[in-house]
Amino acid sequence: MASTTTAISTIAAKRPDEAYFTPPDNIVLEALYRDINNSELNGSPSPGPDGSELELLSSLNDPKHANFQPTIFSSWDYDLHDFKTPRNWRERILQQYVKWARTVVRHETDVVFVSHLLLYFSTALPSAIYLFYDFNLWHGIAHVVYIVWCSGAFTLMMHNHIHNRGVLSKSYGLFDWTFPYILEPLMGHTWDSYYYHHVKAHHVEGNGPDDLSSTIRYQRDSVLHFLHYELRFLLLCWFDLPCYFVRKGKYNLACRMLLTEGSAYAMMYLLARWKFKPTLYVILLPFVVLRVGLMIGNWGQHCLVDDVSPDSDFRSSITLIDVPSNRFCFNDGYHTSHHLNPLRHWRDHPHAFLAAKERYSNEGALVFQNIDYLEITYRVLTKNYMYLASKLVPMGSQIGMSQQELADMLRTKTRKLTEEEIAVKFSKHAAMKNR
Repeated sequence: MASTTTAISTIAAKRPDEAYFTPPDNIVLEALYRDINNSELNGSPSPGPDGSELELLSSLNDPKHANFQPTIFSSWDYDLHDFKTPRNWRERILQQYVKWARTVVRHETDVVFVSHLLLYFSTALPSAIYLFYDFNLWHGIAHVVYIVWCSGAFTLMMHNHIHNRGVLSKSYGLFDWTFPYILEPLMGHTWDSYYYHHVKAHHVEGNGPDDLSSTIRYQRDSVLHFLHYELRFLLLCWFDLPCYFVRKGKYNLACRMLLTEGSAYAMMYLLARWKFKPTLYVILLPFVVLRVGLMIGNWGQHCLVDDVSPDSDFRSSITLIDVPSNRFCFNDGYHTSHHLNPLRHWRDHPHAFLAAKERYSNEGALVFQNIDYLEITYRVLTKNYMYLASKLVPMGSQIGMSQQELADMLRTKTRKLTEEEIAVKFSKHAAMKNR
């Protein structure tokens, strides 16, 4: 009896990492660790039922449900029920703000998008304008640091925008269409290039052989291969993407991409000719930093690719339950869920993941906790597979594997595929896509 109690106590000690996870992420992690503990106790890796968790996650996203909670700010969580009877002027202001903002956004959960837009238009834009009016080096440095800090959240807000053709309600449609053209250059983007590259190319190809950002032809724990990948995107994206559209017979997209990208470069050139120093800090440095960052992030999202089924969304992408990706970047950690359904609303990812947990488990999907894509890239490039294994949340057959076994398994997923392997492994995928 004592030995059984000790075993249960030992198993119960397995808990998720402590971090400032979102409430839905905590629900998901609790369910995953319950499966791990039950599996080690009962010797069966089968995932258990999650009915109550699924019901709770669904209710948090339903404006008609008593549990509904919109996301108001990224940095901290508010319980909407606390403001039904405001206790002070700050709570009264917040109550009225949320009431108004829910009418501005397309989905009532997305009050946070209004919060971000107000932030960018009241800080980044005035700062940029003032640098052109009266340039100061320290102001320029502070501006770049601030923009780099904001660019991740802005990019993932735009990620929702480009997949859903906007984030605001129809009555704010004109502003919804306009604000990207104002803010994108300030945040390091060129006009519409994110849409053309991400929606019209990356999601069409899914990290396959024709994807311009595909990682399968690279040895993904090689620094030299990564630098080749990074520099090619940084220097040749403007050329490679139109050529891709031409090869696919999408001449209209090729012309539109060349027009918007060319217009952005012309704008950079003219501003630099006019006032180089403010242009350097307001436009050029954010542009370079963002493009480098985008490919570091994409490498992290697609560096662990199964060499048996690299065409599977479950095995060519990963899921992260972490603070930077999910709290500050609108559930970007649920990358597999996003590839399975690019139109899925960002707040629905935890529910969709938990609902399909058994499929993830059976497919050998990879789920990590408390580590972001930038660190994934760093740990892979430094070949620190033991650390990555310590951050893996095992599912299915992964449960019960030692840390060394998990590390060895992860190492196999960074191997470069040969052209012969690519032709064989993606032939079925290409045939299905061409039907």
